[in-house]
Formats: sequence, structure tokens, C-alpha cells
Amino acid sequence: MHEMGIVYHVADEVEKIAAQNDIRHIGSVTLQIGEVTGVIFDYMSDLWGWVSDKSSLLKGSRLLYEQIPAVTLCKSCGQRYGTVQGGRQCPHCGSWDTVLVQGNEYIIKQIEADS
Repeated sequence: MHEMGIVYHVADEVEKIAAQNDIRHIGSVTLQIGEVTGVIFDYMSDLWGWVSDKSSLLKGSRLLYEQIPAVTLCKSCGQRYGTVQGGRQCPHCGSWDTVLVQGNEYIIKQIEADS
């Protein structure tokens, strides 16, 4: 379950950012999660509750997310298309010479501090 590793990493990063900015409590953290990461947000949300309860900075905070659509680029014809709909083979020219350009990442988009 890589969700656990991600949650711990995000919590560590948020704690570092909070320390650098003299923040005492976090209300929410918004992640952008790629469509093809394989991450199950419900698992992450449950784990966040467990991890955040152990930190006075994060206790009671919410973990939110936005999905980043997966996009593939065909190196043969230069077209971009939705990875989930089109798969690895380019729907425009039939080439297999493709590369995923977005949708396999997760990013801390926003940290909301309580006042």
C-alpha cells in the first residue's frame, strides 16, 4: 500500500513548511493526484486521520484532493490524448511510440492554516 508512504511524506513536508512559516495548526491540505498513480484516495483519507491525530499541528485537519488527468504524447505524430481513454497506442496514428506526460504525479497544491 503506497498510500501510507505518501501520507507520511505529505505530513512530513507540511510540518516542515509550517515550521518555516511559524504556523501552529493546519486546517486542510489539498493534494493534486494523477489519474494513473494507482492511489486510492479513500485509503489516503483514512490514513491521514490516523497520522494527523498523532500531531498537534495536523490534528483534526482534512486531506482534500483534485485529480490531474492523465495525458499521453505520441512521439510519431505529436498529438496529445487522454491516456485512460486512448491507452498506450496513439488513437490518431496508431503508433506505440508514446510517452505519459502528466497524470502519474502527486503534488501538494495548498495548505490552509487555521488562524
